[in-house]
Amino acid sequence: MNSLRASASALMLALSMSIPQGAVAQDTTPAPRGSTAMPRPAGPDPIAREGVIEDEAIDDLKEMSAFLMQAKTLAISTEGTIDTVTADGQRIQLDGTTQYKIRRPGFVIDYVSDMKSRRFIYDGKTFTVYSPKLGFYASVPAPPTNREVLDTIYNKFGVALPLEDLFRWGDSSTAARIQAIKSAYKVGTATIDGVETDHLAFREADVDWELWIQSDGDPLPRKLVIVDRTDPARPTFTTRLTWQVNPTFTDADFAFVPDANAKRIQLATFKGE
Repeated sequence: MNSLRASASALMLALSMSIPQGAVAQDTTPAPRGSTAMPRPAGPDPIAREGVIEDEAIDDLKEMSAFLMQAKTLAISTEGTIDTVTADGQRIQLDGTTQYKIRRPGFVIDYVSDMKSRRFIYDGKTFTVYSPKLGFYASVPAPPTNREVLDTIYNKFGVALPLEDLFRWGDSSTAARIQAIKSAYKVGTATIDGVETDHLAFREADVDWELWIQSDGDPLPRKLVIVDRTDPARPTFTTRLTWQVNPTFTDADFAFVPDANAKRIQLATFKGE
């Protein structure tokens, strides 16, 4: 689902906010007894802020990305849920965890779920995709910087790495994307896993997404939600993030050593839609 590319939702907004004039009233008809009903907020309906672009929200986004790109090393643990949509439009949630080790140049990303697992390794010279459960891997020569690798593997092989958008909002290539944002504003504050955050909401042409950025200290994203608006079922990706800033890594952390029975295959070239 290209619009869920990590990269960057319709969660309930601050309950203390009032309903703007012209907002549609919430249907208060109770669900049939014994049925499973969608939980409702205790306060008024969420605010719709169509077309509002707050400079502060854009600046917070740039500050977060600039910090992440300047950090010497990062370790990230995430717990996420992504929706898949059945042929009859039912949304099914799939959970997974992702572990990141990042330096410049180099990264290792391990995605694990009950259905599949993938490891992406870049050591500064070679990019490798490995499937531990299937026992296959593919390696290709890679350019000398993390940013160039992200561009190359997506444009040439159609590989988009989990949450890569978090690291790209501060570069020059995102100016046009920022101009295309339909709305961007601060929803309020929220405590995520014991950390106070600023809750930001954004809308692009095909996706809604939200970020919860740590309020004090380093501007680290603690939660991310992305909603695909191209699908009537509105499939959603949600993840919570835990960070280590500037941990110590060695070259061995970014070296790929295949299992004895692993088989090398060719990475297919992306031909586009």
